[in-house]
Amino acid sequence: MKNLVLFTLLAVAVADKPSAHYGAPSGSGPLIAILRDDRVAPDAAGSYSFNVETEDGISRQESGGPGGTQQGSVSFTFPDGQVFDLKFVADAAGYQPQSSFLPVAPAFPHPIPQFVLDQIAFAAEEDAARARGESKGPSGRYGAPSK
Repeated sequence: MKNLVLFTLLAVAVADKPSAHYGAPSGSGPLIAILRDDRVAPDAAGSYSFNVETEDGISRQESGGPGGTQQGSVSFTFPDGQVFDLKFVADAAGYQPQSSFLPVAPAFPHPIPQFVLDQIAFAAEEDAARARGESKGPSGRYGAPSK
């Protein structure tokens, strides 16, 4: 009986173990043809490129060379019909993506709320009073109170 329980637990543990196989799932949808697959492996100088396009509209291009500069693009269509385009350059200045889908920071200088301006003015008054030797507020020192 103990052996039966042990083998049952072992079978459950093995069945729950994820598969190490990373192939395409079978029967999960239509097969998508690859329309273009142009690749140039890195040469002795480090230059490479690839250009891949599938029949469902996915497109990916990238190239790079000596000095670590890379540039490329990716494009695909969302289920709602919007076309996503992203272009990028990666070089000594970092990764620089460009796309209308990326969030844009507000223009600077952006409006500063009044309560922030009031707090800045209050801190300036405290600093000025402290510079004149007037104790207005905390001393900025921590420790036991003086007697």
